[in-house]
Amino acid sequence: MFKRLMERYDRIMGRGVIDDEFYEELEEALLQTDTNVTTAHEILEALRRAVREEKVTNPTEMKVRLQQEIADRFRSQGPAGLEYSDEPPSVFLFVGVNGVGKTTTIAKVAHLLKRKGFSVMLAAGDTFRAAAIDQLEAWANRVGVEIVRSQPGSDASAVVFDAITAARSRGIDFVLADTAGRQHSKANLMAELQKVVRVAEKALGRKPDEILLVLDANTGQNAIRQAEEFLRAARITGLVLTKVDGTARGGALIGVYERLKIPVKLIGTGEKAEDLKDFKPDQFAASLFE
Repeated sequence: MFKRLMERYDRIMGRGVIDDEFYEELEEALLQTDTNVTTAHEILEALRRAVREEKVTNPTEMKVRLQQEIADRFRSQGPAGLEYSDEPPSVFLFVGVNGVGKTTTIAKVAHLLKRKGFSVMLAAGDTFRAAAIDQLEAWANRVGVEIVRSQPGSDASAVVFDAITAARSRGIDFVLADTAGRQHSKANLMAELQKVVRVAEKALGRKPDEILLVLDANTGQNAIRQAEEFLRAARITGLVLTKVDGTARGGALIGVYERLKIPVKLIGTGEKAEDLKDFKPDQFAASLFE
């Protein structure tokens, strides 16, 4: 994700001088990855302190400090990983705008859970788009899990309610529910999302275990605006970052977490069902330097 940053860092360190120009170039490199200005300043200030107080000047040690500063941006006070319930079904609602890879992410999570021996049911709650229903059904058949769907234009919350009710009666472990990514207006979309959350809570008798906001890694700072919008409508419990590859401007992810304090739960690295990983700050930071 930060390949250009690391290439530039190596070139900057190759000068052999840690001066104002060094920090200015490193800041510019961070900003080019879509790290926000405040975060970039904080990272650089930490490096300045290390140089000033601990006399850290070795390029390798400086790189370790930079890696540590990036990893520390993702330290969460809450539990790592996805939250499950001791009383099945555990319910995950997936939210996000169209095109971010939400449906594919649901399929990947279903595949992961099934591989671990759990039973899974999908709920095709994006009833606004017929293509979304058909796509989720195709994934359900491919992964080998059950699905509850309805006709395009039907009540999304009713689909989610039916899926949770069916899962409870059949002893299914997990319900993964898609939700609409676009409506006639933003207000309509958020109102529908709020209704889906309420209905899911009613069917469960408790809050959904996870409400996961899916974001495209390539959207940069726009990811923060999307997150803020969805936060107004629902209690987002975690982020899933999709399309993480060599072109992704992953610095925005740091800004999303620092600004909103929503833990990053998963990252998607490709189109295959297996291309989904738990997000671990230290591994993420280490990968920036490989």
